[in-house]
Parts: sequence; structure tokens; C-alpha cells
Amino acid sequence: QVQLVESGGGLVQAGGSLRLSCAASGRAFSGCSMGWFRQAPGEDREFVAAINWSGGSTYYAHSVKGRFTISRDNGKITVYLQMNSLKPEDTAVYYCAVDRDAGWDARSEEDDYDYWGQGTQVTVSS
Repeated sequence: QVQLVESGGGLVQAGGSLRLSCAASGRAFSGCSMGWFRQAPGEDREFVAAINWSGGSTYYAHSVKGRFTISRDNGKITVYLQMNSLKPEDTAVYYCAVDRDAGWDARSEEDDYDYWGQGTQVTVSS
């Protein structure tokens, strides 16, 4: 059974920072790319960032590039999303996901991802 558990969400003022964590079961994590997506109220879920299995390749949505950093610790079976300079438009439920077939890539299409966490709420006040 694959399990992904996100944590680290909360309420923060604009300009502040949060770090999200996603703890994965070992079988899901090994050799897989990981991604973060988000869904704001009334909106479709959208790509935020992805990282390949080694951590050597990352990919970001234009809206977060330069502000967010994705990383992973394969020893701790955890992927992180460091979010700086947060804006009210970053408010959403954030999901982590596993992409089993990405190879060396870090992909952005939701359909490429096989397993999803339950999500963690991030709220940025103005």
C-alpha cells in the first residue's frame, strides 16, 4: 500500500515562508520522481514543482520559480517544498504525488502521477 502524508501547511502572512513535507512509504519513493501540485478554491489542480529520483533534476511552474524550492531526502523517504515570499495567490491545498515512470525526468502533467497524498492547506493572508 502506497502512502503519502503531507505536513507543514498553515496560515502565514504575505511575504512569509513555510516548508511542506511529504513522507512516503519506501516502495513508493525508491527510484520515483515526486511532484507538488496545488488546488485553490474553485480552481483546477495545478502543477507547482517536481524533482527526479536522484534530486539532480527539478522543474517549477513559472508562478513559483525563484520563490519555491523542491528537495528530497531519500534516506528519510521525504520530499520537501520550501516556500518563500508567499503571496495570497499561493493559498491552496497542496498535494504531493509519485511519478513511477519518469525515469530521469521531473514532469509536470498531472496524469503522469500515480499516487497522491491527502493534501495540506496553505493560507496566505494579505
